[in-house]
Amino acid sequence: MHEYIGSPSVGLTLYKLVKRQMLAGLSEGEWKPGEAIPAEKQLSLRFSVSIGTLRKAIDELVAENILIRHQGRGTFVAMHSRDQHLFNFFNVVRHDGQRTAPKLSLLRFAKAKAPKEVGERLGIARSAKTFQFTNVLALNNKPVQVDEIVLPEALFAGLSEAELRNRPSTLYSLYQVAYGLNVIRIEERVRATLASDTHAKLLNIEPGHALLQVHRTAFSYNNQPVEYRVSHINTDHYEYFPKMAQ
Repeated sequence: MHEYIGSPSVGLTLYKLVKRQMLAGLSEGEWKPGEAIPAEKQLSLRFSVSIGTLRKAIDELVAENILIRHQGRGTFVAMHSRDQHLFNFFNVVRHDGQRTAPKLSLLRFAKAKAPKEVGERLGIARSAKTFQFTNVLALNNKPVQVDEIVLPEALFAGLSEAELRNRPSTLYSLYQVAYGLNVIRIEERVRATLASDTHAKLLNIEPGHALLQVHRTAFSYNNQPVEYRVSHINTDHYEYFPKMAQ
């Protein structure tokens, strides 16, 4: 079979071009979370490539947790479950290695203009409106982490405090199901800091206590930034353990 797909990009192999086209389809909502993608034969004809080339593209999307293969049923668009979030995006574990799902408390919800640094991270204008909210995460009934999260209003139009507070699953599941934004990767910067009076009160520690500060940008398809958050973590009994797969 003569393999061709659009106009080749310099430095990209054929299966990478197929992967890019499939990501574009996912980004445009052609295939919804939890839905099966078309059969391999149909996709190979669509992209004018061999089954082998198509499978290499799908293999990478499966390895990146964007697609999921179900034996005998086909390949589906991944959905953010509680377990997936816990093991792929929540990186705080107890010193003995125990990994526990956190219990979240929403403390604050507001709409405000994006601060300069946040606007740069999200690729939006400084004057753009954003949703800003604060969560406290408890592990084993003790507060361990404070998350301050910013979302572009343009991507989350209509988001409300009630929707955040009453969501049935994780934040990333809400982004995917309600707004069509599937978080597929994150970028993080980690540094040491000291607890402010506010963070000390929320974490039941003394001001000036050593904390870990994590700056995260979450991305959807085609490297679209959808969330920026700053986390403050008390590591007295916990540590930050990111997975290499991310």
